[in-house]
Amino acid sequence: MKEKLRATASRLQERLLRWLIDDACPLWSTHGVDRIRGGFHERLDGTLPLDEPRRARVQPRQVSALSNAAALGWTGDASELASHGLEYFLARYRRPDGLFRTLIAADGGTIDDRACLYDQAFALLGFADSQRVLGRAGLQFAEEARLLRVLLYSLLKRSGSGFESGLSPGQPLSANAHMHLLEAALAWRALNDDPAWEMLCNEIGNLALSHLIDASSGAVHEHFMPDWSVMPGESGRLIEPGHQFEWAWLLFQWGGTHHAEAWTAALRLIDIGERRGVRDGVAINSLLDDYSIVDGSARLWPQAERLRVAAYAARMTGDGRYWQMTNEAAEALCLYLQPKVRGSWYDRRAPDGRFIEEPAPASGFYHIVGAIKELTAAINAP
Repeated sequence: MKEKLRATASRLQERLLRWLIDDACPLWSTHGVDRIRGGFHERLDGTLPLDEPRRARVQPRQVSALSNAAALGWTGDASELASHGLEYFLARYRRPDGLFRTLIAADGGTIDDRACLYDQAFALLGFADSQRVLGRAGLQFAEEARLLRVLLYSLLKRSGSGFESGLSPGQPLSANAHMHLLEAALAWRALNDDPAWEMLCNEIGNLALSHLIDASSGAVHEHFMPDWSVMPGESGRLIEPGHQFEWAWLLFQWGGTHHAEAWTAALRLIDIGERRGVRDGVAINSLLDDYSIVDGSARLWPQAERLRVAAYAARMTGDGRYWQMTNEAAEALCLYLQPKVRGSWYDRRAPDGRFIEEPAPASGFYHIVGAIKELTAAINAP
């Protein structure tokens, strides 16, 4: 039975990889790139880029996606695109204090000058993944990452565990921002022997086990008070199935098979996301802590994160149920990749199963590539 499930997964992997290389990368490496003003477009309406504000997070995400696509076999000029995106990012988003602002206009003017931990995390990730394609030219961005890490500790580090969500006092502490900071730190740990990256990984991994994951339910909450107790009201009760999958994958990467607590927590998070957060074959957006539905719509990114962690669990455990989950998640993701324009995607699915016709956000690309990368690793493993 397991061999049959793995064979099905192999066919799905071939389908997704061909879509990535033949359709998605050609679309987003051309129409998705602004050759006049620089950087990457926020969204594409078919092949038409929209002239609209650009979030900081999108620029390094596109660098990450295209760099990882090159590692999967795409033969486009990922090196040039990575340099193009990061040089634009540094020129347009960097604040005088060295952190990166949240939002600019398409013409480069500042719209939101706040510096959020979430966006700094993606800057670190883009710098890291660019190393895959830039060679020695990437040393500049390795130094940018080191300097940004120093700034995070000097400007956003809390006196206790973790980091502030931004420079403005009183903001709720964010599990999501720490999740992406762990993702970036893990990427640098794999590239660089600087012990500070390992220390950052350990701080966030231990924070997840001690405070972000509810000890009784095993689920990750989203918003926290300064003492890391959950926020009062509905915002503190929110549970996002996609984030259960993301945290599970990150805890696997952080602790490996030798960290029993992290491994057990990750498996429990997968179980919560799969049993409670998947409805009608797709991972929905959000629940409350009693697992009642808050938002029964289903965005693209939770499908990708479900596939990514399922493929990793299948590879590492060999358990047939994770191969079954892998196949179901891959089938669900494929549904989102069938709009009229090849290489684009639907971002939102309504609770009635109808896909919303709207421009495709570039931000989803990084999730898709991450899922295909992990599925490919699972299929290629002995």
